[in-house]
Amino acid sequence: MSVLAVEGLSKAFGGVQAVNDVAFAVKPGELLALIGPNGAGKTTCFNMLNGQLRPDAGSVKLEGRELVGLKPRAVWRLGVGRTFQITATFASMTVAENVQMALLSHRRRLWAMWPAATRLYRDEALALLDRVGMAAQADRACGVLAYGDLKRVELAIALANKPRLLLMDEPTAGMAPKERVALMALAARIVREEAVGVLFTEHDMDVVFSHADRIVVLNRGRLIAEGKPRSVRADPKVQEIYLGHGH
Repeated sequence: MSVLAVEGLSKAFGGVQAVNDVAFAVKPGELLALIGPNGAGKTTCFNMLNGQLRPDAGSVKLEGRELVGLKPRAVWRLGVGRTFQITATFASMTVAENVQMALLSHRRRLWAMWPAATRLYRDEALALLDRVGMAAQADRACGVLAYGDLKRVELAIALANKPRLLLMDEPTAGMAPKERVALMALAARIVREEAVGVLFTEHDMDVVFSHADRIVVLNRGRLIAEGKPRSVRADPKVQEIYLGHGH
């Protein structure tokens, strides 16, 4: 059974059809890349999957459960984690406190009074930070971290709800080449160990073709190609509208 099953997904803004009858699925432990040129509909598609936008038509199911109509917090609590193109952390809080906030939300304890809340789930937060290589910086403020380290913290936050599906929106954006490779290798190892399905968007084609198990290509809101990296790379339509002619 697929972790995520998308059927007939569509969304228009005025007269612009941003996403048009898109369908795909993500299996447990699979990394599926969603690529396409600017304006292809990738971000709109992502925002419909986690409840930030309501589709005009279509179905989004997490392990058979319909997500359309649910708010982002409800989708998160059902087991959908997300990272963003621009990191979304609280700069004045410590690394550990950022992860603790995610754990508090997942456990429905956001009512807990600060600073008492700073003692809740700290051990779990440290364990998550250890998995992403950030435990040694647990008590540093997020505002002073290097960008690559912030991406690792964001990954720990996304894992706080024990996700069955992880949505990663340009996870390596703004990172140096070596950091990109390290982050994607880390994410791939974690999700395969826990059989988490991953859908990610990415402009760096080296990252896409090195780490994706399968690739879905959008153009002007429509799905134009889907398959293994080698077959997608060789697809004439993909070469023409996105990768450029040749190899």
